[in-house]
Amino acid sequence: MAQTPSGGAGHGTAATDGLMSIGAVLNVLRDEFPDITISKIRFLESEGLVEPRRTPAGYRKFSARDVERLGHVLRMQRDHYLPLKVIREHLDAMERGEAVPLPAVGRQREGGDAVPEQSGTAGAARIGRAELLAAAAIEERQLDEWEAYGLIVPLPDGSYDAETVTVATLVVELGRSGIEPRHLRVMKAAADREAGLVDQVVAPLKRHRNPQTRAHAEARTKELAGLAVKLHAALVQTALGVRLP
Repeated sequence: MAQTPSGGAGHGTAATDGLMSIGAVLNVLRDEFPDITISKIRFLESEGLVEPRRTPAGYRKFSARDVERLGHVLRMQRDHYLPLKVIREHLDAMERGEAVPLPAVGRQREGGDAVPEQSGTAGAARIGRAELLAAAAIEERQLDEWEAYGLIVPLPDGSYDAETVTVATLVVELGRSGIEPRHLRVMKAAADREAGLVDQVVAPLKRHRNPQTRAHAEARTKELAGLAVKLHAALVQTALGVRLP
């Protein structure tokens, strides 16, 4: 995997010995995984999925093998919805030279790929409360508070959409800068309005009985959601007079 010789402030820089800073790893992975964050990489390290070296000053340094392993982990999460414990055991077995098939968890897609059990939202992967707490490294009281503010909403069966992990991680990151959950209600309200606008556009397609039309509705929803996210980011950057990398 190509290595990008750059790193985030406070995380060191890419080393001349071929090792990479956590910021450089983030840049490499972001091409395939746009939602990856430094917090996510640190969490995967804490779960034993990757073991970067440490400099005398305590900075993480990742090898090309570390970056490749992170890519495998993120791919198995995204494409096969496997729990981290299962992913870790699978990768460890592969590194021991064992020929192991990819574990199957949940229902099976056509072609044999595993998919999660479905929630009330079509195509949405679900995680349990304990898994969410562990993934975001938060406590019960924090999750209760965020639910009270409407930032995180459990599904009818008490589980959560897998994307909730991203929401929780970002709430934690903002909290470190003094932006409290109660301040984020305005962002949640704006997101709900944007989602409502997109849903309004695709609703006629979703109601159609033709499976191809419904599939088109899902693709259209993703397309419009992506455009809405980009517009929102551009508007925030313009309002603040900054440009994000």
